[in-house]
Amino acid sequence: MASRIEDYGLIGDCETAALVGRDGSIDWLCWPNFDSDACFAALLGTPKQGRWRISPADEITGTSRCYRDNTLILETRFETERGEVTLIDFMPPRGKASDVVRLVRGVRGRVKMRMDLVIRFGLGIDVPWVRRNPDGPGLLAICGQDMIVLRTQVETRGEDLTTVADFEIGEGETISFVLTYGPSHFPVPEPIDPEAALKDAEDYWTEWCSRCSYDGVNHDLVMRSLITLKALTFRPTGGIVAAPTTSLPEKLGGARNWDYRYCWLRDATFTLLALINSGYTEEAAAWHSWLQRAVAGTPADMQIMYGIMGQRRLLEWEAGWLPGYEGAQPVRIGNAAHAQLQLDVYGELIDAFHQSRMAKLNLGEETWSLECTVVNHLADIWDKPDHGIWERRDEPRHYVLSKVMAWVAFDRAIKGAERFGFKAPLVKWRVLREAIHRDVCQKGFDRKLNSFVQSYGSQLLDASILLLPAVGFLPPTDPRVRGTIEAIERYMMRDGFVLRHDPREVSEEKQPIEGAFLACSLWLADAHVLAGDLDKAQTMFDRVVAVANDLGLLAEEFDSGAGRLTGNFPQALTHIALINTAHNLSSAKAEAEKPAMQRSQ
Repeated sequence: MASRIEDYGLIGDCETAALVGRDGSIDWLCWPNFDSDACFAALLGTPKQGRWRISPADEITGTSRCYRDNTLILETRFETERGEVTLIDFMPPRGKASDVVRLVRGVRGRVKMRMDLVIRFGLGIDVPWVRRNPDGPGLLAICGQDMIVLRTQVETRGEDLTTVADFEIGEGETISFVLTYGPSHFPVPEPIDPEAALKDAEDYWTEWCSRCSYDGVNHDLVMRSLITLKALTFRPTGGIVAAPTTSLPEKLGGARNWDYRYCWLRDATFTLLALINSGYTEEAAAWHSWLQRAVAGTPADMQIMYGIMGQRRLLEWEAGWLPGYEGAQPVRIGNAAHAQLQLDVYGELIDAFHQSRMAKLNLGEETWSLECTVVNHLADIWDKPDHGIWERRDEPRHYVLSKVMAWVAFDRAIKGAERFGFKAPLVKWRVLREAIHRDVCQKGFDRKLNSFVQSYGSQLLDASILLLPAVGFLPPTDPRVRGTIEAIERYMMRDGFVLRHDPREVSEEKQPIEGAFLACSLWLADAHVLAGDLDKAQTMFDRVVAVANDLGLLAEEFDSGAGRLTGNFPQALTHIALINTAHNLSSAKAEAEKPAMQRSQ
């Protein structure tokens, strides 16, 4: 059985990532890229579906772990009666091949250790052919297109389709294990120096973190979230995956299990703001370039998500041989929601371009032409029903946030034309902007509830409507916005956290109620910041931060009843929201501390 979600740490090389359990087991790794098939899939099954565990052979009496300063180098310390040992896990910046390096270092005494390596390509089903490397030291595991080579100074042997090793380590000693991936039709990748690779990884992350411009409160939390966001970035293209995992359940034991190893337009503006405000303009520019390439083409064909290289066909299927995380089935690969109509992505795209331009990123001349084409297409479809930001797989509706984000698209396009002197049909766009605003206020606001609602004609709420003041649709002081916040707090909270969907709704999917959506809880904090309720905002922020694991990592959701993180992990949107809320809180508090005369200037 896999570890609890919160018991995993993340390592990666900015092209793929692995999850390392507190027990020293790597239970998830897709090679060579984020969206490749996993060669370690025990996270969604059993050790027989692939894992790589290194841990003491004797009883473990204590375990602790941390990241080495501001890096993605994970150190796990095991204590036994005979001594202590540290396991150092990392993936060095990718060179010609991708490597996972594991260093075992003796701290005290002499400890007996055990290594179990179970390689299963094809998401846990394909057993490789394992043999000695004929051209040098190491073991080769080959199956179809995939090849892995293991290099270590300890003697290994085969047992029940598993590569194992038993060894001892004393104080001051270091034993290395390096696992390297390469295409099977290429020559065996050259070996690397593990100690040199450790220094390279430490230097890389230390230099990257030194560029952070944020110096506000909760700096360490923001820095860890930024590192996580960087780790989820596919460096060759600039695309950022929503999570490195698939099918970790939104509700333990449920069927709402989705593949998040793709890039969502929904996250575009949030991501840009998190990067730009933290001083990472290069990453922001790379993300913008990925956006521009991904959506290039006919606006009618624009999708809500794309692959890491901009792929469009993300066909969904089920890996029936995997039993799922704690039995949560099905295990899904691909994501059928990519073909849905979601009007909010048009607003996200145009807002992202506008924020990029305001941040003085170097946008190509063709960007404005693309924006005009997208906005003019939106003029023909904004009044259609869609599937909404949460990708509901039932009948389309007129979701309030979808209409609001259509308004955002016209608003940002108008502002861009006005500020930068671009040629545009401003009269037409202004008329449409006003028409959408009027439509939402008339049909999306329930006077009895004194709140905006999920969709036109509904009396149910939706946590996404918390974004109305953040995107500028209405001022935070507007009575309708305050009423909406109060309604969310009255109907959409569980144990102090914000739910994504209204718990009063009887879902056709008949699924257990999912955990609280952590990004939505932070959106409530942002709404409080805008309303001037900084104490409430800080309380909500602290509540979310408190459920991060000991490494500062957060999943998509939190099941307050079980006291566990749920959903794909670590979740980019949650960490992006944490970064942005920290910025908002820090700026608001700094402003509040200024003398009244200085604030009025």
